Amino acid sequence: MASRRIAASSINWAAIAERVPAAQRTNFTAFKSKSDKYLRSVLANPENPPKIDWAAYKNSVPIPGMVENFQKQYEALKVPYPSDNVSSQLDQQKQQVAKEIEEFKRDSSARIAEHEKAVAHLKSLLPYAAMTMEDFNDAFPDQALDAINRPTFWPHDAAEQEPRKEPEEHH
Repeated sequence: MASRRIAASSINWAAIAERVPAAQRTNFTAFKSKSDKYLRSVLANPENPPKIDWAAYKNSVPIPGMVENFQKQYEALKVPYPSDNVSSQLDQQKQQVAKEIEEFKRDSSARIAEHEKAVAHLKSLLPYAAMTMEDFNDAFPDQALDAINRPTFWPHDAAEQEPRKEPEEHH
């Protein structure tokens, strides 16, 4: 897992920068500089640690067995690399979000079709400037004045009308 060497940043910073709001631009710039600094520090070090010349140490260290003991301990040392246990969760989240996006697109297409029908209906009507009260009553029966079934008082807007009270039932 750790043997894969980072050659360059795989992040498309330009694409991310396009989506960053102007208010967050300084935070984005600071984050990008930290990421670049980390990448430079990784690339400054070699991929593998330098090889130790154990034979030279065996010849120069007078205590018998000390270099062999160090060599055995050094070669037995394995630095644990964290295992990848979240990629599967991220893949599941990506799939879930992709499903939600498709569902939103489908619902949006249905809403767009409904709105386009409403716009087409409004375009098919007479212009309001040329419309008479009878034409308005035919086009919008729920909004037009109806003196018989729904009498109102001048100026015929909702704010000026007395609230309708249902007759109270007495037991």
